[in-house]
Amino acid sequence: MRLRHSLAAACGALALTAVLATPAHAATGDFGYQVVGQNGGPILVTLHDPASGECITLPEVADPNSSEPAFAPHNGTDAYALVFTGPECTGDEWRLRPHGRPASERLKLRSVVFLPTD
Repeated sequence: MRLRHSLAAACGALALTAVLATPAHAATGDFGYQVVGQNGGPILVTLHDPASGECITLPEVADPNSSEPAFAPHNGTDAYALVFTGPECTGDEWRLRPHGRPASERLKLRSVVFLPTD
């Protein structure tokens, strides 16, 4: 009986170690974009070290019925960014290079996903 408990404890510790040792995947750097503020002027918003491989709907422009889309994205991260015209990574998409130049104000977006570099 003790052997079974010891074996279970050892397996649990090994599983916990494996989970904790798994590196978090994030794009390193900043991703910036602009939104229209309440006064009608542009506001710069920055995502710092955003998660890779998951869709990020930009909270300021998530509802197409109540806000203008974000614009002029700048991918300063080390990962490719796919920007989408719709929320939840829907609609037309454009790929932005890592550490690229700021995109035109004509490029509109509501969501983005960063491609894992592994």
